[in-house]
Amino acid sequence: MGMLRTENAKMVGKLAVISVGMFAFGYVLIPIYKHICELTGINILSLSERQVPGNGVAGRDVKVPANTQVDKSRTITVEFDANARGPWDFKPAQRSLQVHPGELATVMYEFQNVQNRRMAAQAIPSYAPRQAAAHFNKLECFCFNQYVLEPGEKKQWPVAFVIDPRLSKDVTTITLSYTFFEVGGKTPPAPTEPTAALPAGVVPQGAGS
Repeated sequence: MGMLRTENAKMVGKLAVISVGMFAFGYVLIPIYKHICELTGINILSLSERQVPGNGVAGRDVKVPANTQVDKSRTITVEFDANARGPWDFKPAQRSLQVHPGELATVMYEFQNVQNRRMAAQAIPSYAPRQAAAHFNKLECFCFNQYVLEPGEKKQWPVAFVIDPRLSKDVTTITLSYTFFEVGGKTPPAPTEPTAALPAGVVPQGAGS
């Protein structure tokens, strides 16, 4: 009996260590991911994006940078993709859009927290081909901030962007993809009982503000 208790205690200890390790990994996942992306040059907000007016606060100062010329002789197909690292719904309102370089365009992304607990999350963008990142200027984007959603809550978030006319003419298609990560350590654990009521309706975020 004594040996059995000892083995059980060891097992409980191992499970506790694993649980703490998983929590810690989830908490630092986004900083680690961003650091890796900075080293590899993928899935990051490009320097040109950070320098565009309005990028600091989503939903404000959405305008085309001064002296931007619209090149109507070229058409770029922008494809939109969404990946969710967790049990929630995340998708673009449309799969593609054709724009001229220098033209302001907007696409909406839809998100719903289908869990029975609050959650905080943040989106990380990526681009294909890689060279397009330096020329894809986002003036407004939900990826600039972290968001907290209640159980069942729905949101629509805009992405307003301009493609730099200096983009190589060999590039005719750009894929903008977002991966949505839960931000560890910022939300309570799942309740033991299901949530009784869910918020209804789609609440736009950032539009018109």
